[in-house]
Amino acid sequence: MLYWPMPNTLYVEGYALDQFAEGAWALQPVHQNKVGLVLDSGIEEELQLRHLQVADAARASLGLPVVEYTVTDAPLEIKTWFDPKCGKSTGSVGNSDSLLRAVDALVNHAGVNAVAVVARFPDDDPEDSDCYREGKGVDLLAGVEAIISHLIVKEFKIPAAHAPAVLSPPLSPSVSPRSAAEEIGYTFLPCVLAGLSSAPQYVTRRQGTSDSGCIVANDVDSVILPRDACGGDGALAFSRTARKNKPLIITVQENETVLDDTPDKFSIDAYLKNP
Repeated sequence: MLYWPMPNTLYVEGYALDQFAEGAWALQPVHQNKVGLVLDSGIEEELQLRHLQVADAARASLGLPVVEYTVTDAPLEIKTWFDPKCGKSTGSVGNSDSLLRAVDALVNHAGVNAVAVVARFPDDDPEDSDCYREGKGVDLLAGVEAIISHLIVKEFKIPAAHAPAVLSPPLSPSVSPRSAAEEIGYTFLPCVLAGLSSAPQYVTRRQGTSDSGCIVANDVDSVILPRDACGGDGALAFSRTARKNKPLIITVQENETVLDDTPDKFSIDAYLKNP
């Protein structure tokens, strides 16, 4: 709810960030995007109405350009679980074709150039969510959220982000301040719409084309990431770039994850930031 855009940041989806790091895509800053909203037909009527009210509020109170919404022609059938090998969250989208058809309709008939998706997620088992809410565990929803946005960005090459539709969890006095922003409303959609409204567009770089006005990987001077999360495509691309002035890779020791992808395992020359 309160994860709001900041003037010195760019709202970039994960797959797009990897493409950017590899030099395949550039980021084109914009004044404002035309945002479309996809709602999972598996969302209950009352919960769907809550999300439509968010879109109305975003338009009326913030002036955000949420121009159209659509409902998928089949429930998306989201499933979530923790990867037994490393403990990260993952899952599946049972009807991904339905999702892509809905996005296609918004892009080609409503002219949107950024898409927010709200899918009905299984309601958490308290044992799975309590650690995360207390600031100590893995977000069970995040893995499938990444799958959803990756599907859209890979296919349509436009900004996309996801907000899960879930029932409100029981009130807890032990919620971490880092998680508290997710506890104060019926939906997670407001910050997604705000972020997408000014997210940079993705420009495919081709030989001989101009990058005028765009941000490219060569503009990056430093990369900051957790010490044990250096195995992603983006981190590897930045660390292995052939340019003379490679970006400084800074890893943060105290920001621990369930991964074990430390710089030494990938021959990454990184600066370690201790607490």
